[in-house]
Amino acid sequence: MFNLQDPFFRPLWLRTLIFAVCIVWAGFEYLSESLGWALLFAGIGGWCAYQFFIVWTDPDDDKTNKN
Repeated sequence: MFNLQDPFFRPLWLRTLIFAVCIVWAGFEYLSESLGWALLFAGIGGWCAYQFFIVWTDPDDDKTNKN
């Protein structure tokens, strides 16, 4: 899909904010009875949670290991 293992996403606060916005937006869409959009944003939030918190490796660590 998308490369979320980018140095741009290194700060924990940014990763947490992106995840939270996706989940809050999914909740908003669910409460607005737009279930399709709610599922879409919940899926994006789930993918972000997986990439940002479960399989996250610091991109700077990858560069130092290659040398």
